[in-house]
Amino acid sequence: MIVCTFDKCSPPVSVFDIHEWAHETWHLQEHEVVMIKIDGLRRHVYINFRDPQRMQAILTATNRQEDFQHENAEISKVRIDAVGLGMRRVWVASLPP
Repeated sequence: MIVCTFDKCSPPVSVFDIHEWAHETWHLQEHEVVMIKIDGLRRHVYINFRDPQRMQAILTATNRQEDFQHENAEISKVRIDAVGLGMRRVWVASLPP
């Protein structure tokens, strides 16, 4: 999964704009993406890929940074990073047998 972090000072970005930007910039197809989640407060967009090699190719090609052009022609820098849940250790209390 990758996270795209938009600049906090940039204008708000709509869901449609994000979908169009990902398609135009990286030529993403529907079958390559499992999920896109938007965290508007933190200005993060999470994209989960079916193929980890495709995700790695995007990270390599973008050098972990991309430009986003808003409707008002303003350009924002978007930081792109790999994220994942990885292994987690949890404590479960009062679990019945």
